Amino acid sequence: MTNIQQIMQMGQQLQARISEMQENLETEELSATAGGGMVTATVDGKGTVRSLRIDPSVVDSEDVEMLEDLVLAAVVEAQKKARDYMEGEMKKATGGLPLGGMSLPGLF
Repeated sequence: MTNIQQIMQMGQQLQARISEMQENLETEELSATAGGGMVTATVDGKGTVRSLRIDPSVVDSEDVEMLEDLVLAAVVEAQKKARDYMEGEMKKATGGLPLGGMSLPGLF
């Protein structure tokens, strides 16, 4: 087998692993909380918000800004977890091979 054939075969294997990883990202759920658990945001492995839970004790019509801050903090942290998870999965799929800013469809 020539070097070009080996490289093409490795590329096809890498593409298959990345495709599988992208499918897994859609089913993975990651959660983060804010305000000591008063707000919980859950995202999929790509960072798309899937659910938001707010403890009723936090709802105060006099202090909507606090609730907005808690929701934002929980969503941002959950999305960070998704990015970290996706990066870890990408390293596994590529065997640690750096892709140097390569854009992959469907990922962030």
